[in-house]
Amino acid sequence: MRRVWARELLGWCTALGMSIAVAAQVVASARSELLFRDGDSLIVAMLTRTILSGEPLDWAMSSVLFLPESAVFAGLSLLASGDLNTLLAINAIVNLLAVYGAIRLVAGPHRAGASPVGWSLIALSLFGVVAVTETSASRDALELASLQLTTTYYSSTVVAVMIVVGLLRRAFDGAGRWPFVAVGAVTIIATLSNPLFAAWATAPLTVLLAVGAMRGRYRRWMPVAIAVLVGGTLLGLLARIPFTAWIANTGAGYAQPELWRESIGYYGGLLAERLSTPLGILGALVVVVLLALSVLRTVRAATDGERLVASAGWMLPLIVVIGAIALGTHAARYLQPVVFAPLFALVASPRTVRMPRPLVAIAAALIIVAGALSVPRLEAAAHRPDPDLTCVTDWVTASGRTGAGQFWTVRLPKTHLDDPAQLVQVDHRLNGYAWLVNRSDLDAQAVSFLLQDSQSVQWQLPEPAIPEQVVSCGRYTILDFGSRTLPVGPAHS
Repeated sequence: MRRVWARELLGWCTALGMSIAVAAQVVASARSELLFRDGDSLIVAMLTRTILSGEPLDWAMSSVLFLPESAVFAGLSLLASGDLNTLLAINAIVNLLAVYGAIRLVAGPHRAGASPVGWSLIALSLFGVVAVTETSASRDALELASLQLTTTYYSSTVVAVMIVVGLLRRAFDGAGRWPFVAVGAVTIIATLSNPLFAAWATAPLTVLLAVGAMRGRYRRWMPVAIAVLVGGTLLGLLARIPFTAWIANTGAGYAQPELWRESIGYYGGLLAERLSTPLGILGALVVVVLLALSVLRTVRAATDGERLVASAGWMLPLIVVIGAIALGTHAARYLQPVVFAPLFALVASPRTVRMPRPLVAIAAALIIVAGALSVPRLEAAAHRPDPDLTCVTDWVTASGRTGAGQFWTVRLPKTHLDDPAQLVQVDHRLNGYAWLVNRSDLDAQAVSFLLQDSQSVQWQLPEPAIPEQVVSCGRYTILDFGSRTLPVGPAHS
């Protein structure tokens, strides 16, 4: 038992070093823009700040409530000292560690002839390899592994899907009924927070289990597993009812089946762009090899648990991609199972590969040291000077007045202000834009300056107005109307 705990501890320490090194490499690229400065990526930080400050909660959310993500970020805010970017960097490491923990669950318990810790670390390392090949600043690129480092792009849903597969494996391997209870709990929470869980886990796993039962596999546990998945999903959807006032968009409008041809063109274009660079080809090659290995593991599986895990490695990506196209979607982030599910191939049958213990210890030590040496690099990326942002926040704070800006422009300065209510989120007609923001910020009836940048749409103000001064803050411009105020129109989402 002591040896088992020692292996697990060494595994977590190695995973920590690996996570730090991967996070440092990702944020050293243009991908840091997505992690630290993207308008969408700041929602969890903004929501958590409102919760911890005790301000009135009247948020206009998308279909995703970010409940686990907000709980993690709130915990880090209370436990770790540091500015916003420091917390975001730590959160990125935690998210990668969560992937390790989930894949470790999928690998199964310690048993003779198996090395679940070692293969889980290999899985995390390959996930990290894919992540570091993703270097663009675009949220719309087909660069899916690095999205796990953000607080926004469904990190908890990724982990929840992996946990459910791991729990089902435990049930199929004869661990009793407790895994089904845990599956139900995880499914309820995951669906409550993000209905996309139904598309990533409930639907594809139900298909997988049903097909397996038709061929004589999983027949014993299939009805129970499907009932727990579907029942948990329905309960999770019902649990969203108390949050209806917060949900400004249920997500139903995202499904446009009539646009399936356009969807094929969109995702095909993203794939072509991904394959246009050597790093993109490397990342894609890793995924393809893992998908092929998943199919091979499925054919050679010796137990129901192994077969379930291996099948999930290629069936989840296949069904999710087909479903995304059939629904006419146009968002790369919906395809994240393509990069995390194939990792199951490595832990479906984690058979022991004999290696000298000193060699294993040296490898683990090197990874841990690499992680430690990456901390300054990660810290430097998190605190890279942004004089344009500082210019805006200093000017707004010193003005003591309330201004406005459009979604993609205003969110970063708004998040970094001591009083976020000083910047109101509006559309280009100066109507309140109640989207991923606390509606109480829209109580302002008028503003006396406007913030704009290259992402801002040309203003169409409700009444002619000429600014008294134009303040240049690098990529930002402040249109200051001085003593004159402009009325803010009715809010919409």
